[in-house]
Amino acid sequence: MAITHNLGFPRIGAQRELKFAQEKYWRGEIDSTELATCGKQLRSKHWQQQSPLDFLPVGDFSFYDQVLDMSFALGNIPSRAVNQNNANNTELDTYFRVARGRSSKDTDNSCIHAGEMTKWFDTNYHYIVPEFTQDSTFSLHSEKLLLQISEAKSHGANVKPVIIGPVTYLHLGKEKDTSNKLALLDRLLPVYQQLLAELANAGVEWVQVDEPILVTELDQEWKQALEHSYQFLKNSPVKLLLATYFGPLQDNLAVISQLPVSGVHLDAINAKHEVADLIKSLPASSVVSLGVINGRNIWKTDLSTTLNWLEPIANELQERLWIAPSCSLLHVPVDLESEEQLDPEIKSWLAFAHQKLDELTTLQTALNEGRNKVSSELEANQTAINSRHQSTRVNNPVVQQAVANITPSLGQRQSNFNTRSKLQKEHIKLPLYPTTSIGSFPQTAQIRAARLRYKKDQISESDYTLLMQQEIQYAVDQQEALGLDVLVHGEAERNDMVEYFGEQLQGYAFSQFGWVQSYGSRCVKPPILFGDISRPKAMTVKWTQYAQSLTEKPMKGMLTGPVTILNWSFVRDDQPRSLSCYQLALAIREEVQDLEKAGVNIIQIDEAALREGLPLRQSQWQEYLQWAIESFRISANGVEDNTQIHTHMCYSEFNDIISAIADMDADVITIETSRSDMELLDVFDHFNYPNDIGPGVYDIHTPNTPTQAHIVELIEKAAQRIPAERLWINPDCGLKTRQWEEVIPALQNMVSAAQTLRQQKLKAAS
Repeated sequence: MAITHNLGFPRIGAQRELKFAQEKYWRGEIDSTELATCGKQLRSKHWQQQSPLDFLPVGDFSFYDQVLDMSFALGNIPSRAVNQNNANNTELDTYFRVARGRSSKDTDNSCIHAGEMTKWFDTNYHYIVPEFTQDSTFSLHSEKLLLQISEAKSHGANVKPVIIGPVTYLHLGKEKDTSNKLALLDRLLPVYQQLLAELANAGVEWVQVDEPILVTELDQEWKQALEHSYQFLKNSPVKLLLATYFGPLQDNLAVISQLPVSGVHLDAINAKHEVADLIKSLPASSVVSLGVINGRNIWKTDLSTTLNWLEPIANELQERLWIAPSCSLLHVPVDLESEEQLDPEIKSWLAFAHQKLDELTTLQTALNEGRNKVSSELEANQTAINSRHQSTRVNNPVVQQAVANITPSLGQRQSNFNTRSKLQKEHIKLPLYPTTSIGSFPQTAQIRAARLRYKKDQISESDYTLLMQQEIQYAVDQQEALGLDVLVHGEAERNDMVEYFGEQLQGYAFSQFGWVQSYGSRCVKPPILFGDISRPKAMTVKWTQYAQSLTEKPMKGMLTGPVTILNWSFVRDDQPRSLSCYQLALAIREEVQDLEKAGVNIIQIDEAALREGLPLRQSQWQEYLQWAIESFRISANGVEDNTQIHTHMCYSEFNDIISAIADMDADVITIETSRSDMELLDVFDHFNYPNDIGPGVYDIHTPNTPTQAHIVELIEKAAQRIPAERLWINPDCGLKTRQWEEVIPALQNMVSAAQTLRQQKLKAAS
């Protein structure tokens, strides 16, 4: 009898209830009791929705981030967040201080430096990086998890708590001094042992221990750390299901076979070829959990094909076989049923979190009771699979021929950077330390209301255009008053940096409620790339032209790059991702050329998600980087030398791909460095980056206002590595999630810092 379980469920709610409650709490509109009530209601609803499964996950819910939750459960909290003088300080206040720099009770005077944030493996989810020092200690704080277990049991759930494993937890963190984080393992393991004992006392039988680092390349000391950890925990009074996901195990399969755990979860979407070897390597009593439903994408599972290879395994393993999604369903939207406006044919090809669990139970019934018990479900599924394969909407011969005609010359600028830079300086005439923003300005309630009215046909296109022009005028006026050197139009007309472009490209479809958590309360609605991509008409030119007509200062055209559009979409799985990326590159290239023809001489092509698409094993990076960098260059390099191309990357470690970033040959790159206190620039101690660079000095993911002195300090650190003549000053990301009352003083300080640095430079020269 195959057993079903889930590794995790989307926590935000079908209508983003958690997001709105979080933001109300941060604004002081509700108290912690009301926030807790929202969380309890969502958990209850989600357990009910998962009730057909044999085991339900507990501990996958979070008010911000599951890694930060683990840090608090282990007592690993940065001292700067704990040492606050507020007499009313609570653990929730401390939690949000680490997550975002302040709690609902804090003012600018009591805010702190937020925890560093980076991508969760190769997903668009961001986690708060654990911090370690040689003095780090750990202590158990399991109250929240135990409370959630009690809640779930009150609903009659057969619970399976979910925790991040000790080795993955250490691997994800960062040393804040010269210590070796792996040396902390022996301090950490007794706390895990204590946690498992408490879970056993709470009546828990199975615990899911996530060790996703097992799908990455590990050196010998980390492999030994895994062996040491699970030998230490082997006598725990609960059964451990070691969960891996996002990729194959490869050489780490041998490591897993030696670990004294009761079961192993394998991502059978990405590692189907390893299933037989895993079964052979595990003891005859071990549970084998197979992730047979894709937890990262939204296409229906081909159930009949899945059953064809799964049935012999089920016959062999019997009750030792568990089936599940490949990973937590955190990475997909909640429910397809709410999508009333989605094209019916395309909708029939899709499965969101609820539908994936339905697929899972259909597979279980077919395995345990025979396919005849679910014949109607299998027939409907096969009809949808065939419809997608046979649809003429998916393939466009003209687009496919354009990709076949790509030559290396499409990715080449006319001249090298030094030649271009001189021409651009003469043409654009910018001061030392030029200031700019990354692109977006606050998406106010008025902007969102106007967009919603337009989408509902409550106002005409001309009225909507006028409203957006008024918002653009306001953004330009504010930038003029602030004294920024290179302006942007503010992107008032854009709902999302990927969705906006997808809506104007052939080959995309869009959901109404397909929200996925990116970090904290930030949710994104990835477009659905279902077919060959083409650009019917210009997408941004009229807005940028209008903005340029309002000012004598240079106006920067703003585009999202092909790799980021690809990586932040739900992508078709019937052809290599590289082909879809080349199609996107050709479409963006057309837009770049149209902007240049319209007189726009600074064009930013954001590639925020370039690193995100890297394979989890470094040995496979080169293939990805070859087509990803080539795609960017195809999109960017059809312009004259005096047109300045910018790109932007945020919240990723990029030191290990810096040579590939240099190969992009963008005239200016802007990057996130504020949360890392310029640590990301350490790579320039050893790598002579050839082009201009703007290290972000304003952390836009926190409401805190950077001081002028702090910005000067950050740029002075940057100038120790990069010549001042090649440095720009800018925020670390777009400002759409902030409020104008936050943005204006921050940008004032940024401009003042640039003026101070210029004066210092002049004084030093004289």
